Amino acid sequence: MGLDRRVFFKLLGATGITLAIGKESVAKPTNKNEVEFYGVLYDSSRCVGCRTCEYECAKAHGLPEPLSEVAAVRKTDETCNTVVNTYQTSKGEVYIKRQCMHCNQPACAAACLTQAMHKNETGPVTWNGDKCMGCRYCMVSCPFDMPKFEFHSANPKIQKCDMCFDRQKAGEKPTCVTNCPNEALMYGTRRDLIKEARRRIYEKPDLYVDQIYGEHDAGGTGWLYIASVPFEELGMKTNLQQSSYPALTKGFLYSVPSVFVLFPTILLGIHQATKNNQHKKQEEDEY
Repeated sequence: MGLDRRVFFKLLGATGITLAIGKESVAKPTNKNEVEFYGVLYDSSRCVGCRTCEYECAKAHGLPEPLSEVAAVRKTDETCNTVVNTYQTSKGEVYIKRQCMHCNQPACAAACLTQAMHKNETGPVTWNGDKCMGCRYCMVSCPFDMPKFEFHSANPKIQKCDMCFDRQKAGEKPTCVTNCPNEALMYGTRRDLIKEARRRIYEKPDLYVDQIYGEHDAGGTGWLYIASVPFEELGMKTNLQQSSYPALTKGFLYSVPSVFVLFPTILLGIHQATKNNQHKKQEEDEY
């Protein structure tokens, strides 16, 4: 069955128009003062390693229940959006929670050809399976190695923390924040979270390292961390640049031949047109 040419050329033309408009139009920033990003402050000194956040996250998102006992340092994967690891540090045993960082200017969203990975105006970075073409550029581009692909699934999707975006839209806090028994997690606007982090560090300089991880790292993130030991002792990446990673690619699309830019869109056009034809065939078979 042939491709739906109208869909294909519509998608191809959209990229051509984008290239023709020029860099300034594409790179034009939005007014960040309209809506403030929300995020979460994680205080490692308050975390007792109960892993309630892991269990409640899995329950809320329909994921497998985490293993009751873990020995090695773990990463998030397609079966879990967050993990709590234990590190032996200069101040003894310390816990650290890991999940998508929800960057202010996420590299995953900038690399996504179809805007399936999207930075919402209130802060969460979410994935839309209806738009995804399976290129996995989001996985390659993420400096925190957070998006994970369901290789085992016949209908794979990208799995990662979405900061409980649906709960936020309903005026509720992320489930990990709500269920943390020791108040190691605090939800609020990013500005207020940074103020609170600075207040804690100022009032207890002997307890905290004078650093807010995520305040400037990778251009700033929605998840912010304070801890009693240097973050490199907790397995956190401390060699990230301070500006956002998408800033590195500004102007790239206008310094390479158009064929390299258009080729992914051609693949997208084929993907979309093929998907439309499959839907039509299914409808005809049902008729």
